[in-house]
Amino acid sequence: MAKLYFKYGAMGSSKSAQALITKFNYEEKNMTVWLIKPSVDTRDGKSVIHSRIGLEKQAQVIRPDESILKAYEAAGRHDVIISDECQFFTPEQIDELRYLVDTEDIPVLCFGLRTDFLTHFFPGSRRLMELADSITEIKTVCACGSKATVNARIDARGRIVTEGSQVLLGGNDSYVAMCHKCWTRQIKAQTA
Repeated sequence: MAKLYFKYGAMGSSKSAQALITKFNYEEKNMTVWLIKPSVDTRDGKSVIHSRIGLEKQAQVIRPDESILKAYEAAGRHDVIISDECQFFTPEQIDELRYLVDTEDIPVLCFGLRTDFLTHFFPGSRRLMELADSITEIKTVCACGSKATVNARIDARGRIVTEGSQVLLGGNDSYVAMCHKCWTRQIKAQTA
């Protein structure tokens, strides 16, 4: 029986690499993979999924106003769906992925962030937490050695940013994975 999977982690936890490795593993077994990503994610090119270790593949781009069901029908039947940066999908699009699991009996694996730089759920991630059959944390570490759970947004001087829009695309130049203790400690030190 197919399932809806949500595999989340902080920045730098190898989510994109794991998505691309999973794609390879399915294709090695002669299964077809529909690789998708939200149009919001343009960091590495409009239709590219790129990992920090150098893996990269083309993916179909899904706009916020686009039906995933219609896009899937147009793409043709596949054995599995893999999504990167799923936090940027709308709750309605997550509902459509759930529908495909239930009606087409195909696994859907969603990789992405759980929370933003202020530790608030992204709408797509919240809906996945509500609907997924399997929820797995992909772990990474803070500079102190503890498990990192916060996607700390930093400015050009390395100071933690505590206000702004929920979405700001960036990599290591804009975000640092931290444990909650280090994150709150650094914010307090900045305001002192």
